[in-house]
Amino acid sequence: MMMGNSSKSNSLLCKLFLLLFTLSGSVVRTRGAGLGINYGQIANDLPIPSRVAVLLESLNISRVKLYDSDPNVLSAFAGSDVEFIIGLGNEYLVDMKDLSKAQDWIQQHVQPYVGRTKITCIVVGNEVYSMNDTQLIGYVLPAMQSIYTSLTNLGLQKQVTVSTAHSLNILANSYPPSAGTFRPDLASYIQPLLSFLSQIDAPFLINAYPFFAYKGSPNDVSLQYVLFEPSQGMTDPTTNLKYDNMLYAQIDAIYSAIKAMGHTDIEVRVSETGWPSKGDADEAGASPQNAGLYNGNLLKRIDQRQGTPARPTVPVDVHVFALFNENLKPGPTSERNYGLYYPNGTPVYSIGLQEVEGKGYLPEFTITSNSNMRVPLIFTVSMLAMALSLFA
Repeated sequence: MMMGNSSKSNSLLCKLFLLLFTLSGSVVRTRGAGLGINYGQIANDLPIPSRVAVLLESLNISRVKLYDSDPNVLSAFAGSDVEFIIGLGNEYLVDMKDLSKAQDWIQQHVQPYVGRTKITCIVVGNEVYSMNDTQLIGYVLPAMQSIYTSLTNLGLQKQVTVSTAHSLNILANSYPPSAGTFRPDLASYIQPLLSFLSQIDAPFLINAYPFFAYKGSPNDVSLQYVLFEPSQGMTDPTTNLKYDNMLYAQIDAIYSAIKAMGHTDIEVRVSETGWPSKGDADEAGASPQNAGLYNGNLLKRIDQRQGTPARPTVPVDVHVFALFNENLKPGPTSERNYGLYYPNGTPVYSIGLQEVEGKGYLPEFTITSNSNMRVPLIFTVSMLAMALSLFA
């Protein structure tokens, strides 16, 4: 079929875009290999997955967490080095207790992609233990077990592990970190969950947001402490360990709670953390400046492979929330403004790593919804001249 002028133009623009990113790799590629990102899609204005794949490649981001198993995303990243955590929503938990339904889900949502796209983990349910629905809470572990059994039956258990994600509301106590304990009403659910995670060598996932602590008590919580900025910090009176930021204290509180239940063999990983660039009048601290400081300082520590005071030899594993602002998310204004990028691909703010080895951490990347592309002038004239030769 013969292409029209518009299609030819878009095709040439696509070639221009890809060549510019290839030529500029030494300029924009970052030391972001340890960075994970949450790729939420509760929006109606996001770029198509194939363009997101180009963006993440340019940023050297190698780990992505989805909240579902979107086939468009998994197909767009086929053949790439990006590792995916995919989600199985809370609405599926009751069905996943049935092994045959779990196996059907794996065969439909995992098996067709796992040979081409690197799927490393399935998160079965999100923050269910923080809900008041004890029936739903009771479905989580059986669903995880069915999913894992299905993976084993298909020979995928060594490639793909299984876990579930928790909010910090599962803790009865988090201060000091050494005194961290789980809520007594959740003990009968968490104990067998920990045994299962230990058995299959899977991580304990937490969604940790120091922003919530500051938002709730801005007069009592040090902004510098939650933003990884220089501060007095706090010293755990039991262990005498010094904490210079709240996130690491929260992680170690979870480690303490797990240890109190008899386990020291389970790694804690942060499946979500971030800071909003905009909020309502009662959302103290929500600003582009604070979001830039939080994520920028955190990413520097990730780059240093830093551990927490209680686990100094275990680098903190983090998936930052989130890649894009999501305009359809319900709730306060902050919920729609956690993204590092606007949906058109431009950065929401600087995260302060432009000086690292002279590399810009977030390159400009602008795409409009009608598939026309505008590449900002961050490249040299000679690069543009070479790229424009495609039009000759």
